[in-house]
Amino acid sequence: MTAASEEALRILRSTEHFQWYIVPLLAFVVSLYVSEIEKRNWHAVLTGLLLSASEFTWEMFNALLLHFTGYAALWTTPGDTAYLILVGINLEIFLMFSVAGLILVKALPPDRQARVLGLPNRILIPAAFAAFCALVEVLLNRVGALVWIYKFWSWPHVWTVFLGYALPMLATAWVYDRLSLRTKGVLLAGWICLNLILWVVFVNLLGWI
Repeated sequence: MTAASEEALRILRSTEHFQWYIVPLLAFVVSLYVSEIEKRNWHAVLTGLLLSASEFTWEMFNALLLHFTGYAALWTTPGDTAYLILVGINLEIFLMFSVAGLILVKALPPDRQARVLGLPNRILIPAAFAAFCALVEVLLNRVGALVWIYKFWSWPHVWTVFLGYALPMLATAWVYDRLSLRTKGVLLAGWICLNLILWVVFVNLLGWI
């Protein structure tokens, strides 16, 4: 097992590193959603929450990789944090992903057919968001806050990291445009239930992650 994996497991779900800056971060997340709820922009609210829910599922599978390999997850966050939820996601990252989908759909032009720089906006804008997120991950990796071990998920093969963001971002734009409000609500409820089941099984019952 890598040193980063061992450190992440050491601080996993420990409350001894709590920091008060989490409170204003949480207030920021809530304020963004309250603003959209006030506008009755339910499509943006549900789409944003869907991306957050899907990201949490992905993080659980990342943690399972560490369990089954006994070596490392695809990405590990062993550095300073107020609370490490899983080996690859801390509370700060989770709060960021809580609003990432909301920010993305707010950046999309109302006209689905509009072109930006000659390209379809529903492809260019999610791809640009994905490239920005991949760049942030590269910088976090360079300072040691985010650890990569596997060659196919590491510098210079950051195209895999880009794809890891691009596919969910493109899917988020598609869901926002194509699914009805009812379908979004049912999908979100189902995804939350799935995450709860996975958490109970792999954390509470088996203790694998």
